[in-house]
Formats: sequence, structure tokens, C-alpha cells
Amino acid sequence: MTTSLVTGANRGIGLELARQLKARGEHVIATCRTSSPELDAVGVQVEAGVDVGDDDSVRALAERLGDVSIDVLINNAGLLSIETLDNLDIEGIRRQFEVNAIGPLRVTTALLPRLSAGSKVALITSRMGSIADNGSGGAYGYRMSKAALNIAGVSLAKDLAKREIAVGILHPGMVATDMTSRFGHSPAMQQADETATKLLARVDELTLESSGTFWHANGEQLPW
Repeated sequence: MTTSLVTGANRGIGLELARQLKARGEHVIATCRTSSPELDAVGVQVEAGVDVGDDDSVRALAERLGDVSIDVLINNAGLLSIETLDNLDIEGIRRQFEVNAIGPLRVTTALLPRLSAGSKVALITSRMGSIADNGSGGAYGYRMSKAALNIAGVSLAKDLAKREIAVGILHPGMVATDMTSRFGHSPAMQQADETATKLLARVDELTLESSGTFWHANGEQLPW
């Protein structure tokens, strides 16, 4: 049985990823800071109390998991706030770096002994981390942290190639979730279940040949 671990699985895209992986017959380990009734109802292994922005928390998760083998690691947990040049929250920007950029690297390295040849690592990033695609400015913490995550994904792909572990760098698209609700939901936004289906399709087709490249959930390759 395939074992998949999803971070930030208590709501939004992470919850839908856990639900769909479970429906596929996989063993799912769903991590989060605090669980939710929706996640508890999915019937997966819930590991609460996990803050990807904290070294001790991630280290404790690795210890709790013991020697379990992980086939697919989906680094989904993230943090979004919008800063403008006239309203910078430096501490908020630092926190986004801890969660969005360092967090996936922290989790991946902590769980690396549980990955093996053929395993896959997915980083849920954003095209807002694309330098070439930045046409509106602002959102300093989110853009900077996701750009940092993208380059970390390229380095991980190169470093893990010798272990035959592929790394996917994936943009989910504009999705109507609790995280984006403060900015308003438009009819053009996708629902989390639709996005999760597309993301899993990209993970399924990920190979060592495509490792370290930047993809939209819809299958479009994105610019750096």
C-alpha cells in the first residue's frame, strides 16, 4: 500500500488531498497544527501539533513516525499575508519565510530517512513566486518566500536525483479556501477538490526526468 504524507491537511487543499488519497486506497498521514472535524471524518492517520515553521515540532513528528516508509511527501502547509511597500509587516514576512520556504525544506530533510528510490516530494508553491510572472508587485512576504521555495525545490531535485527521488514544484492556481477568503472569492476561482485532483495528476506523472521543474496544476509549465 502506498503511504502519502500531507502537511497542512486540516483544511483547504490539504484536506482535499488527504480525502482523495484516502479514496484511492492509500495510507495517508495528515499533519497539521490543529485538526478539524472535517479531517477527523476522513479516517486517515492524523498527526496534530505539527508546526512546519518550528524545528522541534518537525523533529518530534519524525520521531513519532518511527521507521514508516513514505512514498509521497506533499509539502502543502503554507501562510499567506499581503504586504504593500507602504505597509510592511517585517515579522509577518519572516514568518512566511519560516513556513513557506524553510518549512518544506525542514520537513523534507527530517523525513528523508523514510524516503527511498521511487519516492516523490511535492512542493505546493505559487506562481506568485515567479519573477518573470510578477506583473503587479506587492505581496512581499508571500512572493519572496515562494520564490525561495522554488529555488529550494530545484536544489532538492538535483541533490535527491542520486537517491532516485523526484521533486515536483507545483502551483495550485487560484483556489477558494479559508486562506484566500480574506481577499474575496471570485467565480473564476477553483474549488479545493478540483484543485486537489489536478495536483495529484501532476504528482502521479512526476518522474526523475521532470523533477525540479515548475508546473501549474493544469499541466502548464510555468516561467521562473
